[in-house]
Amino acid sequence: MSTDGSAAATVTAAVLSRHTCRAFTDRPVDLAVVRRMLDTARFAPSGGNLQPWIVHVLSGESMAQFRSMMAPMIEEKPLGGTAEYSVYPPNLVDPYRSRRFKVGEDMYALIGITRDNRPGRVRQFARNYGFFGAPVGMFFFLDRSMGAPQWSDVGMFMQNLMLLAREEGLETCPQEAWAAWHAEVAEFLGVGPELMLFCGLALGYGDYAAPINRLRADRVPVEEFARFHV
Repeated sequence: MSTDGSAAATVTAAVLSRHTCRAFTDRPVDLAVVRRMLDTARFAPSGGNLQPWIVHVLSGESMAQFRSMMAPMIEEKPLGGTAEYSVYPPNLVDPYRSRRFKVGEDMYALIGITRDNRPGRVRQFARNYGFFGAPVGMFFFLDRSMGAPQWSDVGMFMQNLMLLAREEGLETCPQEAWAAWHAEVAEFLGVGPELMLFCGLALGYGDYAAPINRLRADRVPVEEFARFHV
């Protein structure tokens, strides 16, 4: 897996080098590149060709204004407000609970935050709301009349974007955490109540000196999740 930001030359390389980046440099991203990525990502599959994704892109002055608006609110409520939806099931069972627990412990261990250091963990979580320093942030909405199948369509669209980012030598961080600030995001962007905020995405050049970017989440082997019927 690439850990130095080098561009991915194949789909396989993009898949294997993509990771959730949680520290970015302030190097600007050319919006022409972002537009090109969106122009390609739109060929993601969607049932009935609904193409339910609606994307808002923040950078430059708009990003500065958004961060300025959010800063005092994050200071007051670093974990956010009432989420638009539950990111995880309320009673997460194993093996899913154990997987979530382990990746969290692995991440905090890399940055030296112990389990009993709740203030440190809260501060790290709150960095979500600064896009982890990324110069570009995206918000993905869909019409409230849409259902779970259309959520999966938006997810496939986002995956296209994340793989295209690797082709450009860029990193990403998908952020469902923004569901906790859905009303504030919608107000800033002038989005009407008929749309629902699904997810955010941080985009930029990775800071590979940051220990947190050494994290690579475990993946279970094929034998654990696939059954071949022959």
